[in-house]
Amino acid sequence: MQSEMMRRASFSGLRYSQCWEDADVLLEALDVRPGDVCLSIASAGDNTLALLARSPLRVTAIDFNPAQIACLELRVAAYSELSWEAMLELLGFRDSVRRLTLYSRCRSRLSPIARGFWDACPAWIETGVGSAGRFDRYLAMFRKFILPLAHSRKRVERLLHCRSRAERESFYIREWDNHRWRILFRSFFSRFVMARLGRHPDTFRYVDGDVAGRILARTRHALTVLDPGENPYLQWILTGRYQSALPFALREENFDAIRANLERLEWHCGSLEEFFDQTGTQTIDHCNFSDVFEYMSRGQFERTLDRIARTLRPGGRIAYWNLLVPRRRPESLAQILRPLGALAADLHARDKAFFYEGFVLEEAA
Repeated sequence: MQSEMMRRASFSGLRYSQCWEDADVLLEALDVRPGDVCLSIASAGDNTLALLARSPLRVTAIDFNPAQIACLELRVAAYSELSWEAMLELLGFRDSVRRLTLYSRCRSRLSPIARGFWDACPAWIETGVGSAGRFDRYLAMFRKFILPLAHSRKRVERLLHCRSRAERESFYIREWDNHRWRILFRSFFSRFVMARLGRHPDTFRYVDGDVAGRILARTRHALTVLDPGENPYLQWILTGRYQSALPFALREENFDAIRANLERLEWHCGSLEEFFDQTGTQTIDHCNFSDVFEYMSRGQFERTLDRIARTLRPGGRIAYWNLLVPRRRPESLAQILRPLGALAADLHARDKAFFYEGFVLEEAA
């Protein structure tokens, strides 16, 4: 099966240097057990590594962008060679003046392609590779140039320290949701600006409706219903730091479990379609597909999902996110794939990576 995305557009270059999906949601959804076989979109590597904390038999990461594979490889090398604190330094999540030295300790563990990629990017390493992706730099522009036009740093800090939901709702209405905030937000997160600065233009091919308004509504949910003090993704977007919370793979309590299972991880640079053309039936237990399906036409999505469903063992699960394009199992696959709608809805309500419109969880019959 040909890859529609690879045929239509180039997604080269580092798109994401952090994973912008909540691994806590992913792990609860998939319920990975020791001995399971998992497939994961590589992306920046964080959520693929999070799966290792559950001691599966094998995790296979796949991405058709070699820069994303290089990002995963550098994380694997950092978990192998560095302490938890040093790993956070190298990736840019703690202050450091020795990132190039830390990189030199990890360099020999990289493949020639990944080594060449990172050797050519010393400035990214010095500033922290977690800020280097196109989308990550887009969010940094919002933080540095747009947010200060609407809110002071002091007001941002006050927002992050609102503890009760009632307090957050009141603060949002009285002090945050002003006219300037809405205008600036809608402008910066419009389809036009996101396509120019944040995401590849082709990712909007199947998007309809008001992009910025939908993201603004989800942002209100994150600022009021969810607790910003427990939300690492929101903290990074607003301050450029993880102040009081870390994503799953970066937490100290998960570091040793991930490192102990690194040998169970393998990765491939290629398309999903190519991978499943070479995969037998009933060979995989669980899959993390990030939000890749909304880059496909509906027909391509349904054909790909059919092929995926036949590789799942009975009871195997697939998880994926809908950002702006609705993608869910069609009725034509009802006999082999069933939605776990109630659990997915509960997890979506708690999803700290708040900007997604939907979280989808489906299980092989």
